[in-house]
Amino acid sequence: MPVQITIELPEEVFAALRSSPEVFVKEMRLAAAVKWYEIGMVSQSRGSELAGVSRQEFLDALSRFKVSPFQVTPAELAEELARE
Repeated sequence: MPVQITIELPEEVFAALRSSPEVFVKEMRLAAAVKWYEIGMVSQSRGSELAGVSRQEFLDALSRFKVSPFQVTPAELAEELARE
């Protein structure tokens, strides 16, 4: 069951960001999901669900926010490849 949360913001925020409240909320959800993915709190599928977008749209957003779609470090990847 969805939970609704109310956040009070000054109207000037929307003008400064050149955004409607609806677009702002969508972008805020996406930005939060991308950040949580970046720090390893959520997976790609959970991030797309939190953002309310498809997985492909979430991957596109990761690129737009300059966040790697891979959750392993180069060192972890090298270690994993060395084991094979």
